[in-house]
Amino acid sequence: MIEILTPAELVRARKTGALVADILQSLRGRARVGTNLLELDRWAREMILDAGAVSCYVDYAPSFGRGPFGHYICTAVNDAVLHGLPHDHALAEGDLLTLDLAVVLDGVAADSAISFVVGETAPPESLAMIETTERALAAGIAAAGPGARIGDLSSAIGTVLSEAGYPINVEFGGHGIGSTMHQDPHISNTGRAGRGYKLRPGLLLALEPWIMADTAELVTDPDGWTLRSVTGCRTAHSEHTIAITETGAEIMTLPTDSAR
Repeated sequence: MIEILTPAELVRARKTGALVADILQSLRGRARVGTNLLELDRWAREMILDAGAVSCYVDYAPSFGRGPFGHYICTAVNDAVLHGLPHDHALAEGDLLTLDLAVVLDGVAADSAISFVVGETAPPESLAMIETTERALAAGIAAAGPGARIGDLSSAIGTVLSEAGYPINVEFGGHGIGSTMHQDPHISNTGRAGRGYKLRPGLLLALEPWIMADTAELVTDPDGWTLRSVTGCRTAHSEHTIAITETGAEIMTLPTDSAR
């Protein structure tokens, strides 16, 4: 299913996106050495419910997971990169943490992810990975606009990732979003320009470049959810929800001034 949102729905999408971004920024500020992943999940739950929003994850039960997910945020540490199931784990100095959050507010969903290093020690290799995913995300957004094709976004993202020397996994990528979290079209993190679905104003997309330092192969934890690099290398993931407008693309998941 591909949804095209009305102007009124796009107004609501901005509110949902700001909520997601503000929650992520709040959790980033609380994620210190010794913070437990279950604490982050509890704080996410409180902020989502206080805002009158609904988690996209608690009842999420796709074919590839061991569902339902049962938590409010994905927390992926170091070699974990996607669908990180919160568990009893205290963050350590230098951990590379990815927080991925999706909620529905007033009938419209938004999805975003951030990666950052916990504590005062930031390995240069980890910072380089995070910066690469952020640049790839910016390139994908810059390629988006009315009349562009999905392949244009995939090509822009993949060019940044491959030129930085990272292998690219094509099993999981970006996606359409609207009244539900995951919709068509799929947006691979590499591809050929000029191919695929033509973008139209009102379309919401979640772009999410993610990488692993030395492999493109994933392995699933016994929890049935958490995806890790098969080699145990570190990973990074950046994501924004964007809206296609008449003139380009608008980022929905930017924090409000009070959360910056």
